[in-house]
Amino acid sequence: MKSKKASRRKAVALRYDNLRDPAPRVIAKGQGEIARRIVEIARRCAVPVHEDPDLVEVLAKVELEAVIPPMLYQAVAEILAFLYRLNAKQKRAASL
Repeated sequence: MKSKKASRRKAVALRYDNLRDPAPRVIAKGQGEIARRIVEIARRCAVPVHEDPDLVEVLAKVELEAVIPPMLYQAVAEILAFLYRLNAKQKRAASL
Protein backbone atom coordinates (compact mmCIF):
# COMPACT_ATOMS: atom_id res chain seq x y z
CA MET A 1 0.00 0.00 0.00
CA LYS A 2 1.35 3.44 -0.89
CA SER A 3 1.45 6.09 1.77
CA LYS A 4 -0.57 9.26 1.30
CA LYS A 5 2.65 11.27 1.34
CA ALA A 6 4.10 9.27 -1.57
CA SER A 7 0.97 9.76 -3.65
CA ARG A 8 1.06 13.53 -3.08
CA ARG A 9 4.69 13.94 -4.16
CA LYS A 10 5.00 16.34 -7.07
CA ALA A 11 7.78 16.96 -9.56
CA VAL A 12 8.41 19.51 -12.28
CA ALA A 13 11.17 19.30 -14.86
CA LEU A 14 12.62 22.44 -16.42
CA ARG A 15 14.73 22.92 -19.53
CA TYR A 16 16.71 26.03 -20.25
CA ASP A 17 18.43 26.61 -23.55
CA ASN A 18 19.59 30.22 -23.52
CA LEU A 19 19.96 30.17 -27.31
CA ARG A 20 16.30 29.19 -27.87
CA ASP A 21 14.32 30.16 -24.79
CA PRO A 22 13.82 33.53 -23.10
CA ALA A 23 13.47 31.68 -19.76
CA PRO A 24 13.37 28.10 -18.46
CA ARG A 25 10.46 26.00 -19.74
CA VAL A 26 8.34 23.42 -17.93
CA ILE A 27 8.88 20.22 -19.90
CA ALA A 28 7.32 17.67 -17.55
CA LYS A 29 5.21 17.71 -14.42
CA GLY A 30 3.12 15.34 -12.40
CA GLN A 31 2.35 13.88 -9.02
CA GLY A 32 2.47 10.45 -7.43
CA GLU A 33 3.83 7.81 -9.77
CA ILE A 34 4.45 10.32 -12.56
CA ALA A 35 6.52 12.48 -10.20
CA ARG A 36 8.51 9.43 -9.11
CA ARG A 37 9.24 8.58 -12.76
CA ILE A 38 10.29 12.16 -13.57
CA VAL A 39 12.82 12.07 -10.73
CA GLU A 40 13.96 8.54 -11.62
CA ILE A 41 14.58 9.47 -15.26
CA ALA A 42 16.40 12.66 -14.28
CA ARG A 43 18.73 10.76 -11.93
CA ARG A 44 19.32 8.00 -14.48
CA CYS A 45 20.31 10.67 -17.03
CA ALA A 46 22.57 12.44 -14.49
CA VAL A 47 20.31 15.49 -14.40
CA PRO A 48 20.59 17.19 -11.01
CA VAL A 49 17.46 17.06 -8.87
CA HIS A 50 16.63 19.89 -6.49
CA GLU A 51 13.86 19.40 -3.97
CA ASP A 52 11.83 22.47 -3.02
CA PRO A 53 8.16 21.68 -2.32
CA ASP A 54 7.08 25.33 -2.31
CA LEU A 55 8.68 26.06 -5.67
CA VAL A 56 7.24 22.85 -7.16
CA GLU A 57 3.74 23.91 -6.08
CA VAL A 58 4.11 27.16 -8.02
CA LEU A 59 5.83 25.60 -11.04
CA ALA A 60 3.17 22.87 -11.26
CA LYS A 61 0.66 25.59 -12.17
CA VAL A 62 2.67 26.57 -15.27
CA GLU A 63 1.42 24.96 -18.49
CA LEU A 64 3.59 22.32 -20.15
CA GLU A 65 6.08 23.80 -22.64
CA ALA A 66 5.42 27.31 -21.28
CA VAL A 67 8.27 29.45 -20.02
CA ILE A 68 8.21 30.19 -16.33
CA PRO A 69 6.63 33.50 -15.29
CA PRO A 70 8.90 36.46 -14.47
CA MET A 71 7.96 36.27 -10.77
CA LEU A 72 9.89 32.94 -10.62
CA TYR A 73 13.03 34.08 -12.45
CA GLN A 74 15.01 34.87 -9.28
CA ALA A 75 14.21 31.59 -7.50
CA VAL A 76 14.93 29.46 -10.56
CA ALA A 77 18.08 31.46 -11.41
CA GLU A 78 19.48 30.77 -7.94
CA ILE A 79 18.87 27.04 -8.35
CA LEU A 80 20.36 27.00 -11.86
CA ALA A 81 23.45 28.89 -10.66
CA PHE A 82 23.91 26.36 -7.85
CA LEU A 83 23.55 23.46 -10.30
CA TYR A 84 25.99 25.00 -12.79
CA ARG A 85 28.57 25.40 -9.99
CA LEU A 86 27.97 21.81 -8.88
CA ASN A 87 28.43 20.53 -12.45
CA ALA A 88 31.67 22.51 -12.80
CA LYS A 89 33.03 21.05 -9.55
CA GLN A 90 32.13 17.52 -10.65
CA LYS A 91 33.84 18.01 -14.02
CA ARG A 92 36.99 19.34 -12.33
CA ALA A 93 37.02 16.41 -9.89
CA ALA A 94 36.54 13.91 -12.73
CA SER A 95 39.49 15.34 -14.65
CA LEU A 96 41.92 14.91 -11.71
